[in-house]
Amino acid sequence: MAAGKRTQDSRLTTVSDRLVRMLKWLGPFLALALVIALFAGLAPDRFLSTYNLKTVATQTVIVGLGALGMTFVVISGGIDLSVGSLIALCSVITAVALRAGHGPMTAVLLGVSSGVLAGAVNGLLITGLRIVPFIVTLGTMGIARGLAKYLADEQKVDADALGLSGLMAKSPDPAWLLVAPGVWLLLGLAVISAVVLKRTVFGVHTFAIGSNEATAHLCGIRVNRTKVLIYALAGLFAGLAGVLQYCRLTVGDPTTALGKELDIIAAVVIGGGSLAGGSGGVLGSLIGAFLMAFLANGCTLTGVPNYVQEIIIGAIIVAAVAIDALRQHRDSP
Repeated sequence: MAAGKRTQDSRLTTVSDRLVRMLKWLGPFLALALVIALFAGLAPDRFLSTYNLKTVATQTVIVGLGALGMTFVVISGGIDLSVGSLIALCSVITAVALRAGHGPMTAVLLGVSSGVLAGAVNGLLITGLRIVPFIVTLGTMGIARGLAKYLADEQKVDADALGLSGLMAKSPDPAWLLVAPGVWLLLGLAVISAVVLKRTVFGVHTFAIGSNEATAHLCGIRVNRTKVLIYALAGLFAGLAGVLQYCRLTVGDPTTALGKELDIIAAVVIGGGSLAGGSGGVLGSLIGAFLMAFLANGCTLTGVPNYVQEIIIGAIIVAAVAIDALRQHRDSP
């Protein structure tokens, strides 16, 4: 009888674990579907129009690119609060380069490489000084924002986009692209990021460091070097987001993306990323980014004040982290 009871309990535990894993995987999709259904009911004609869906797709690009880089950072057990300021800095650098007479390719390379450099500096400070990522990136957040204001002389930088604005055009040319080229860039980079995260040594090391850094070190993983690469990669995505933010606004604005780091972190956490490290995925983060975009767009269409949006985003972050903490407590021996 005792053996039969243990077998039954084991089967129930297995079924429960499978349900938890299924809900964890389906959670972001269900949340996105709920947000879409809510605003589709409140403003069906405008919210589900083709133009609005293209608008949402375009608005997702900046947060989506930031979320791709943040996914690697969060999985490794880190955090990057400087991503919003880096987007602004790289946007300004792109505009300043164009205003100085450089070609569009040179301006793009300068903007993206600035993000990579800033991300590498974050990684070097974290590993070299052995300071927690929260403190380091909180400091570099202010430094990057200050540099952006300095380069822009504390005002918007007007510069001829030289065709770059087409990357974020809601009605793309050629029309068969359906959505802005920036959206396709985001989706393409998401596929590449997913492959890197799941199928490469770098991806395995990222998960290993986030799961248990001490064990990863004992297994021969070069933890410090991998962390620097992770933050440099996050800087790369922030640089791309900054360039595309310039393409969208056609000005270099040092105050742009203010507070955007909250949206980006929320997208990753909603997508299943654990702030404790060792958990997360590109698909979930991308779904989270679309959820944030649909939420902001729906609130705007229905006349919900901006401060209410910020409250909702904050509540989502707290709820997602709380759920993750409960899941970890449940899984702990």
